[in-house]
Amino acid sequence: MTRPLLSRIAETLYWIGRYVERADDTARLLDVSVHRMLDEPETCRSIFAVLGLSPVASVSAPAVIRRLAYDLDEPASIAASIQSARDSARGVREVLASEVWECLNVTWHHLSALESQPPHAYLSFVRERAALFFGLADTSMSRDDCWRFIVLGRSLERVDMTTRLLAVHLDSDWRLLLQASGADESFTRTHGARDGEVLEFLLLDRLFPRSVVYSLLTAEKCLRALAPDTTRAGVADSAQAAIGRVRAGLEYADLNELRDRLPELLGTLQEACAAAGEAIAKRFFQHREAMAWVGA
Repeated sequence: MTRPLLSRIAETLYWIGRYVERADDTARLLDVSVHRMLDEPETCRSIFAVLGLSPVASVSAPAVIRRLAYDLDEPASIAASIQSARDSARGVREVLASEVWECLNVTWHHLSALESQPPHAYLSFVRERAALFFGLADTSMSRDDCWRFIVLGRSLERVDMTTRLLAVHLDSDWRLLLQASGADESFTRTHGARDGEVLEFLLLDRLFPRSVVYSLLTAEKCLRALAPDTTRAGVADSAQAAIGRVRAGLEYADLNELRDRLPELLGTLQEACAAAGEAIAKRFFQHREAMAWVGA
């Protein structure tokens, strides 16, 4: 039997999952965009749009990297996300496996030393450490509420970032979308060079762990375990209902109409993520702190 989790700890774990996932997603996006930013200035503005930041009239590629990767005063930056995850983890060390805490602590202390190296070294390090963090959480933590809140935060952040990416780069190079989503190799093994399947893969694939449907199913599973529904009809939990409705709409969508309905669909997904986040905070986090993404 496990002890009930304090709302302060639950909220902190949920945001650790979101912070680390945001750092990972931002690192992937910047890594595939570095060379494009040098040749295509519009790419800089697209990245700001993906992250929900105010557009800048004129900005150089080095300035974008500096602001979104290294700048601790920019809440949406990688460094700020890792710092927030590490500071949050320090306050809940008693419920984390020691390897999980040490992973975040070491990551934070090594980050600043990598700023003098080419951006790829910094961004690759962040991606590898994010994968290590979630891998250690999966292999060293019991499948209790602590682990579930981390996974819940990661899943909702992943849906949010993927839908933002698709909304901004809908008419761009599909290869960039696959690389920024960490889906390039899995997609090629599954579909070869058939670019026409990219949208279906990123949104609907039930076996790819970074797809929108997979992440929504994972979030639903966490919510069902955190607050089992005892009603005989309908779904009482608002967060689970918001996620379930949009997930069912995706799974039963007509694939032939998917691209035509995409702008509307992405907007609905982002609204569902926001509604689920509010419902989760209202139900589980009585100790509310000023935790929110800039532009979210």
